Amino acid sequence: MSLGETELLRLRLLGIMMFLAAFVLLCFLWKLQVREGVKYADSHERQSVRRVRIPAMRGRIYDRNGACLADNRANYCVSVYLEELWTMGRGMSTIAKVSAIVNEISALTGAPAQVTSRQIEEHLRLRKPLPLVLWRNADERMLARIAEAGARLPGVAITVEPVRRYPLGSLAAHVLGYVGRSDLSGEEETRDYHYYLPEIAGKQGLERRFDRLLAGQAGGSLVQIDVSGFQREELGVRPPVPGGDLLLALDARIQGAAERALGDFAGAAVVIDPRSGDVLALASSPAFDLNLFCPSISRSEFAALVENRLRPLYNRAALGVYPPGSIFKPVVLIAALESGRLRPDDVFDCPGYFHLGNRSFACFLSIAHGAVDYRRAIEVSCNVFFYRAGLATGYEPIRRAAGALGLGRKTGIEIDESGGLVPDAEWKRRQYNAPWVDGDTCNVAIGQGALGVTPLQMACAAAAIANGGALYQPRLVIGERAANETGFRMAPPRLARRMGWSAENTRRLREAMRDVIHSPSGSGRLAAIEGVEMAGKTGTAEYGRKADGRKHGWMIVFAPFDRPRYAAAMMLDDAQTGGSSVGPRIHDLMAQVFALEKEREN
Repeated sequence: MSLGETELLRLRLLGIMMFLAAFVLLCFLWKLQVREGVKYADSHERQSVRRVRIPAMRGRIYDRNGACLADNRANYCVSVYLEELWTMGRGMSTIAKVSAIVNEISALTGAPAQVTSRQIEEHLRLRKPLPLVLWRNADERMLARIAEAGARLPGVAITVEPVRRYPLGSLAAHVLGYVGRSDLSGEEETRDYHYYLPEIAGKQGLERRFDRLLAGQAGGSLVQIDVSGFQREELGVRPPVPGGDLLLALDARIQGAAERALGDFAGAAVVIDPRSGDVLALASSPAFDLNLFCPSISRSEFAALVENRLRPLYNRAALGVYPPGSIFKPVVLIAALESGRLRPDDVFDCPGYFHLGNRSFACFLSIAHGAVDYRRAIEVSCNVFFYRAGLATGYEPIRRAAGALGLGRKTGIEIDESGGLVPDAEWKRRQYNAPWVDGDTCNVAIGQGALGVTPLQMACAAAAIANGGALYQPRLVIGERAANETGFRMAPPRLARRMGWSAENTRRLREAMRDVIHSPSGSGRLAAIEGVEMAGKTGTAEYGRKADGRKHGWMIVFAPFDRPRYAAAMMLDDAQTGGSSVGPRIHDLMAQVFALEKEREN
């Protein structure tokens, strides 16, 4: 073969190899772009599209008369869209660009910066496609200055965030509860989202209990990002569904009256409608301004609340457990009369003390009351009568009567509460490895010892006595309304149980409690209101070290006597006696309640 033929063969082989290589390349490109093109397009889209969760507008909370207790307000924010900052010099980093804008706005408006370089860096690392909020709660002057600056501030815009608002400030703070920033990262319904706009959730009270209704349903948006992670385009939006509303049994005016009656004292007051169990007021003092938590509370403000020795965040009305003192005596009396072991005509002598073995139990203020029947014993709060009545009855009927009235367990109200304690022999054996003795019965018979109740429980008990023996489950919420509904879905009252007391014994107890307020020697006479017939019982309960002489002051009442519409319980942490310290405040509370009722009628 000549040299020319060899070269020609080589050229042909090279041409065939190049053709084969081109063919393979074309086949590979066909496979990528045609056969598997959809798969790779989907992959690209998944990598360049991000889902953003958009929170819904939170629902409102109203009192029984339609007064708004929890609402929302517009929080005007100064934000910067990071993808628009490329118009500024190419040599600057994004952090430097944002810092320059912050400094320029601060100089323009006089507002100190609210974001740091570290916060800017964190936003770029975790939430780059979202606008960065530079200032929240911008006032009108700041908004006007930014609007005037216009093009001098590239990427800057005014955005609006909904913020919880409590129009009446601290009113019913422990009932409504407060809200705070929500951490959604672990929630199952948020796993399909890449980013979350600021969202709030209920942290305490009704805000937490009904958070699912109030929060509504979040919406979402699809945003396309570029290779750097900045937003390029919004591809679609699914609007959020606003939260539903709550209608409360609470009456804001009666709630205000209860809070004013407590004044500066640390204590609690509860007002209930004995016909339904509706909680018209549930007040704990001191309280706190709910708006401190909106949109978020500072560390110093929260520390001030937590470190306050009077514990304003603590709901004394539903969570506080206290010895009831003599307001427990009506429970002992009805138990004794119903058991048949105390007859209505029984009379006991009170020399001012009672001896049991080698122990001596003093009467109230060590007063010798002389010959005392059940009616006089309730009126003047004679301890000696109840020591003897308790021992004659035995502890078990007293424990059963207390349990029937809901003491020693939670009431079922819609906010956090304590169950209290009605001790028994088994409890004492567990706690102290000792048997139940007569001295324990004597202590409980006057509302002392290990017995513990909440003001809410005692208001419910007072309501049951007021209406003749029907114990209703107390309720704060009487209606719910979804975002697409025009009216509230109302819930009926919830009857927990009927006591089954005889009509005669119920009458005897109620009339004795009327004497407490309307007799000249009644321990609760300072609570009397001209023109209104009421019934009640005072109580004074020692707590802490005996040497300190600290006492809880109590009073329960119901009114009007013949057809009660209100039952109330009030407790003060540090009092002289229930009659002298709480009586005048119950007077103030009930006087305001009936004045409001008359105003409503007119």
